[in-house]
Amino acid sequence: MSAKGDLTRHNIIAKSMQLFSVKGYFNTSIADIVKATGLTKGGLYGHFRNKQEIWYAVYEECARVWKSVVFNGVREIPDPLARIARVIENSLKNYLGGRVFEGGCFLLNSLVDLAGQSPSMSNQVLKGFQGFSKLIHLWLEEAEQQGMLRDGLNLSEIANFLVISLNGAAPLYAASKDPAVWRQTMGQLHFYLQTLRKET
Repeated sequence: MSAKGDLTRHNIIAKSMQLFSVKGYFNTSIADIVKATGLTKGGLYGHFRNKQEIWYAVYEECARVWKSVVFNGVREIPDPLARIARVIENSLKNYLGGRVFEGGCFLLNSLVDLAGQSPSMSNQVLKGFQGFSKLIHLWLEEAEQQGMLRDGLNLSEIANFLVISLNGAAPLYAASKDPAVWRQTMGQLHFYLQTLRKET
């Protein structure tokens, strides 16, 4: 694909990302995308065969953006609990509070929008959240192996709880635009994380 073709494809993905985030997948028409991009239908279909194919490309780009924000500065942190704390801060302050997507979290919006109507697409998003939970679980196991955690903890449930809490803040903040939503969630999750540590 030529450089111009790459730019056109990127423009389609960027404009569709905002439309899907604000209006939802099913309320966004090909005509909406054509209008937003300034292309003709023929120009649009020269890059994507249908709206579903556009959504998958948007999903991949959104997942890339999400990872770049949420995992920023995490790799170099040796303490696994501090790693999780950084992910919590990045997720709430920098991703959610930074209003990366106009209509809120594209990934969570898509999961709600597509559930029950397009299983293959909603499962794509769900797998991403499940993978996030598994990664946190691995970090908790690492902390446990290093003797950092209290005894008797259910690490799988804790990982799921953290992901559920992070996602629960997203629609509340999207509706209220009140920074207290993500600030208070971040504060309480950081406090909860400290309660997992073994007393020294």
